[in-house]
Amino acid sequence: MIRSFLAKSLKELFETGRAKGMRPDIQKRALLRLDALDRASDVMQLNQPGFDFHGLHGKPKRYSMHVNGPWCITFEWRDGDAWRVMLEQYH
Repeated sequence: MIRSFLAKSLKELFETGRAKGMRPDIQKRALLRLDALDRASDVMQLNQPGFDFHGLHGKPKRYSMHVNGPWCITFEWRDGDAWRVMLEQYH
């Protein structure tokens, strides 16, 4: 389950299905990943075709799922929940 967001626009997208200022193609793909993230009870459930799911270096441990182009959803995974979820360009 998603417990917190770092990006206000991503929280808006998750709660309403739309986010001002975010391209429609990114919104659609991000929503698919957010839904999967919210349903997951184990982080490895996110290792799905097309998500390019992988762990990132650093502390606290964060994970990434590719959305579109350089955009990724990143998050921390603690006790079966996603925390500090963000949409970012980190490449």
